[in-house]
Amino acid sequence: LHIESGGKSFAGGGMWMPQPAVLKKLRQEIDYNTDEFKGIVEGKAFKKMFQAMHSGEPLKKVPAGYDADHPAAEYLKFKSFTVGHNLSDKDLCSKGIAAQIEKIYSTMAPFVDFLNRSMD
Repeated sequence: LHIESGGKSFAGGGMWMPQPAVLKKLRQEIDYNTDEFKGIVEGKAFKKMFQAMHSGEPLKKVPAGYDADHPAAEYLKFKSFTVGHNLSDKDLCSKGIAAQIEKIYSTMAPFVDFLNRSMD
């Protein structure tokens, strides 16, 4: 949770620029469990909460060892896997902010669990 006045607050999570060995494990997890990953990040509630996943500067081509027509090719190009939901100053001062933040993180939980599982 990042709180900054002027409408710059957000609730977010994920992996930002992981080390190459970690990124390799994450890509392998996406490769092995493409349907599950896509089900999470392309799910209606997830897409509504997080309009886009932040990928850093993605690779131009899929990484070595993966076919260009892989069903998760676009995700395999990512160097970062983070999401965030903007919070206005008004949101932060509202009585419902705790419930709003809980909803953001509960929507994000399957995504973070998937990322963390790749490290096992």
